[in-house]
Formats: sequence, structure tokens, C-alpha cells
Amino acid sequence: MDGKNFLGIDIGGTKTAIIYAKENMDHSISIIQKLVLKTTKVQETIDNIFSCLDEIIYKNKMTYGDISAIGISCGGPLDSKQGIIMSPPNLPDWKNIPIVSMIKNKLGIPCAIQNDANACALAEWKYGAGMGTKDMIFLTFGTGLGAGLILNGELYSGANDNAGEIGHIRLADFGPVGYGKQGSFEGFASGGGIAQIAKARLLELYQQGGSVNWCSFDEIECISAQIVAEQANKGDQLANGIIRTSAVYLGKGLSILIDILNPECIVIGSIYARNVNLFNSAVEEIIKKEALGQSLNVCQIKPAQLGENIGDYAAISIACNLVNNEVYA
Repeated sequence: MDGKNFLGIDIGGTKTAIIYAKENMDHSISIIQKLVLKTTKVQETIDNIFSCLDEIIYKNKMTYGDISAIGISCGGPLDSKQGIIMSPPNLPDWKNIPIVSMIKNKLGIPCAIQNDANACALAEWKYGAGMGTKDMIFLTFGTGLGAGLILNGELYSGANDNAGEIGHIRLADFGPVGYGKQGSFEGFASGGGIAQIAKARLLELYQQGGSVNWCSFDEIECISAQIVAEQANKGDQLANGIIRTSAVYLGKGLSILIDILNPECIVIGSIYARNVNLFNSAVEEIIKKEALGQSLNVCQIKPAQLGENIGDYAAISIACNLVNNEVYA
């Protein structure tokens, strides 16, 4: 098992990363090299991806025959079985691009693709907070809210790659809009959702004659989840109330997942992982009230461990999973 070489491609809306990693005897991986390029027009970006792959092969004195597999992480919608990128919102010109067959045909190397939530789930399961579990859920909790599901030791993507789209679940009749639905899980538990809650609370405050020193009336439309979290960490009462609203609905959503899927672990990334202290008390309060006790007793809620490197590990994890197809005991 020692010495397997993997390549990863992490395609984002503004930039794409090409990663070279080596697998160690204990199944851990070492990131050896990373190149970053701008994501532009489809053919230009694909040409630049191949150029970067060639550069990595040359600089590390390898041939493509030394590479065990290539993994691609990309925002959905995708057809992972056919290896096709199907016009993701952050890649509007990438319509029905058969990226996997393009790479296989040119390089002759096994290749697979997964949406970014599934890829991050694999990464946290194999190398992060979910190591050693058989049933794990990963939540993105960034700009939006999605999930990747590891069930019975395998990635589960559903009948047509739509498993884990938890952001679409409606948790309230009214509330912030996320995933095209008012009061959705994503509306309450995402960066965009927290900003919407903040705008409403700030507007209400100013219309009642109040104010805060961290956001003027003219700045309300520019408020972000990051600003709210920074002020909450400083002890601001209004900011903490905004975060608590998000945390309460996060707890309600987690309770649904705990009851339905009975996971050993739920790993939450991005905003939650950076601000666990702001969310934990409300989340724990709600899940103790709402979730089935027997299921909650075996489930841990953890922040993601891979931090800013998760995209690199995510793409490599797809390649590792394709070759090793490991089922953890």
C-alpha cells in the first residue's frame, strides 16, 4: 500500500487547484505539491488543468503510469456515475462536460468525480474528524448548506446524486431564504442565511431608534456572517442573538438527521468549525430536546478538522476511494 501516488483536481468558481499526494503505509496521505490556476472558460481551464498535471509529473520525475488514480471535486449538479459536470451555479458555462472521460481518454488513468460536499465528507471520514467511524454525516455550513453521507462504511450519493441536499428541508414556515425556499435549513444555517437574519434584526433595531457601533444603517445591506461572528465573539448581545437563532435551527436540523440516519458522528465545517463556542450551547440544548435519546447517545457533533486544506484532501480522497474502496470496520 505504501507509495501510491494520487492526483486531485478541485474545481471552484474562481480558481482550480491541482494536487499531488502520496499515500503512506498507515493510509494517511502527504500533500507533496499544489498548483493553482484561474477558472475561466471551459476549454481554456481544461487545457490549463492538463498543463498543470504535466508540470507536476515532470517536476516530480514521474510518468502517468506512476499515478494510481485522479479525483475531481466540483460543485453540483453532477452525474458522478457518468463523470459529467452539469452546469453548476458557480460554473455557468460548464454544461454537460464529460470531464472524467476526457481525462481517462487522454491520460489512461482511473478517474472519478464527486460534488464538493461528498468529497469533503470522504476527506473528513478518511483523514479528519470522522476517522474510524462507519456512519458519518458531513455538513458544509459555508455560503450554503449541503451534506455528504458516509453510511455503513461507504459514500452514499443516492439514485441520481441528490442525497445529502439537506439545505432544502423546510424548518419553518417563515424565515431566511436558502436553496430557493423560505425557512429552509440552509436559510437558517449558512453564511447567506445568517446575513439575512442580521439584516432583518438590524433594520428592526434602527427603525425602533436603536443603533450598534459595528454596523451603520447605510451598511446593513453589506452585513456578513463573518462580521456577525466577530461581534458575537466580542460579546455583543445583538450579534449573539443572531447566532443563537442560527444555532437553534441548526440543532433542529441535526435532530432530524440523528433520528433518521442514526450516525456515529456529524462533522460540521466552515462557519461552525470556526465558531464552535458560539453555537454549541444552543445546539446541545435543542438536540437533547428533539432527538431520540438512544440515537443521540451514540452520536458526536464535531467541528471539521481539515480546515483550509479540506479542498485538497477532498479531491485526493476521491482518488483514494476509487482505488482502495475501503470499508472501515
